[in-house]
Amino acid sequence: MWIKIKRLIHRKMRKINTLFEKTRFKINGINYGDKLYIDGKVIINNENEICIGDSVVINSSPRANLAGGGRTSIQVGKKGRLIIGNCVGMSNCIITAMTEVMIEDYVLIGAGVKIYDTDFHPLQAKYRYGKEKSNDYVKMQPVKIKKGAFIGADSTILKGSVIGENSVVGAASVVAGIIPDNEIWAGNPARFIKKI
Repeated sequence: MWIKIKRLIHRKMRKINTLFEKTRFKINGINYGDKLYIDGKVIINNENEICIGDSVVINSSPRANLAGGGRTSIQVGKKGRLIIGNCVGMSNCIITAMTEVMIEDYVLIGAGVKIYDTDFHPLQAKYRYGKEKSNDYVKMQPVKIKKGAFIGADSTILKGSVIGENSVVGAASVVAGIIPDNEIWAGNPARFIKKI
């Protein structure tokens, strides 16, 4: 009996939370489709464009997914775009788009995944500190995650990466390149494991 009551309360709280987060999304200039579901509070820093498709699930709390204890955090720079397709699911992940991050339909993104289209800082030491310090030398390249891909928990997807259609990235992998369609890759750096 108590378990049923607890589940009912939890469902009601999730509906209220989703309504609250949708309001915050609108205030932050985020366009989203029908049936967006959000569990927890999403950390948002949007300076340009975020578009989210239909039937997207965003888990953003330890309660929502015990496998990844943080929150979902989305950062889009002044020239950046984040496009999330339909029927995408993500849990407690971090996405930074300074150019473009494109996530196509039916993608699953595991807990603790990080997707970065930028190095954040220049690679040359003379531009990172001192009198020549400048962020003009930060390297950026778009990231694309194609339809039906699955990114395992705690993986990192770096700038310029493309994850192929229906491909799988094993947990805790680091991707810095192109993964063809219908393949499993894993490791640091991620390497080909087998065809699907």
